[in-house]
Amino acid sequence: MQDTVILAMVFVAGFLVGLGAAFLLRVIQSKTSDNLAKQTQSAMEAMVQELKSSFDSLSREALRRSNEEFLTLAKTRLDTDRQLTAKELDVRKELIDQQLKIMNRELDNLSNLVKELEKDRAAKFGELARQLKSAQEQTQALLQTTSSLREALSSSKARGQWGERMAEDVLRLAGFVENINYLKQKAMDGARARPDYTFLLPRGFKLNMDVKFPLDNYLRYLQAGSDMERAKYRNDFLRDVRARIKEITTRDYIDPANNTLDYVLLFIPNEQVYAFIHEQDSSILDESIKHKVVPCSPLTLFAVLSVIRQAVDNFTLEQTSTEILSLLGSFRKQWDQFLKKLEVLGKRINDAQKEYESLVTTRRRQLERPLNRIEEIRRARSISLPAQGDSGKNTQEE
Repeated sequence: MQDTVILAMVFVAGFLVGLGAAFLLRVIQSKTSDNLAKQTQSAMEAMVQELKSSFDSLSREALRRSNEEFLTLAKTRLDTDRQLTAKELDVRKELIDQQLKIMNRELDNLSNLVKELEKDRAAKFGELARQLKSAQEQTQALLQTTSSLREALSSSKARGQWGERMAEDVLRLAGFVENINYLKQKAMDGARARPDYTFLLPRGFKLNMDVKFPLDNYLRYLQAGSDMERAKYRNDFLRDVRARIKEITTRDYIDPANNTLDYVLLFIPNEQVYAFIHEQDSSILDESIKHKVVPCSPLTLFAVLSVIRQAVDNFTLEQTSTEILSLLGSFRKQWDQFLKKLEVLGKRINDAQKEYESLVTTRRRQLERPLNRIEEIRRARSISLPAQGDSGKNTQEE
């Protein structure tokens, strides 16, 4: 708008300048040169003064209008911006309020979670304290049990009883029953040997096991206070193990005349002792296998017994299957005879059925014909049936 006013002012000024120039030329033509110069100068001065006055007036008016329009436009733009800003502020305020609500809800959830975690932490610390106390008590009891066991194992008799007890635990865990799956302290026929355990296998075979094992030097090894003493007792213990294996081979635990297998089991009643032997001198186990002596820890004994149990079950299943097949053959024979008798009976029933159908159809119709004729004659003559109690007497109807 301001540019339009300025252009209008310039146009008016140019128009006035043109009028002045035309007027000046006209004056110059009508007057003499002297008067023309004076008049021209005076006219020019008057015209310049008038132009200045007109231009100043127009400028002020254009500036006034331009300022008014600018203020009006600025006020309108300011009102519009204020309304938009107010709306935007309202929208942002709503968004902020929503975010604050969400944050408050999340803070409440976080506070509840912290409270629950604190309760859970207190409960778990209490449970941990109880478990630590229980573990301490169990450790103390284990130390006492270990001390008592060490004192008990100081006697060779007690060690033998402990080995039998460990073997019986493994047997019970494997599902073995005495006098059914194994015999205990049963002397062998025609021999002086009395194995600790004799396992009963299919087809009358047997497998013997000895549970007596030298542990004196091993216990001394554990109680030794110096490396020299530990090395001495270690060597003594390994020598005792070799001597025990050799002693077993001299007995009659392997006797084909009594249907024994070619191997005998040597029970080592502790996994740690078994691992110690294998770690210190693995050749002992290899030599024992060569002499047909199989050392067994509680875990390996359970594996061997599981194989024996499976073999016995398979043999029993085989025997039972054979018996079932034999019974099935007898049943098949009786079943064939039953079917033959049933077929004869069916033929007889069919013949009887045919005879019955003949009686209820052909024979019945033949018998009913004379009866029906007699009934027709009685009705034609109006002869009534004899009354109940007057049998043999006929009365004529009226």
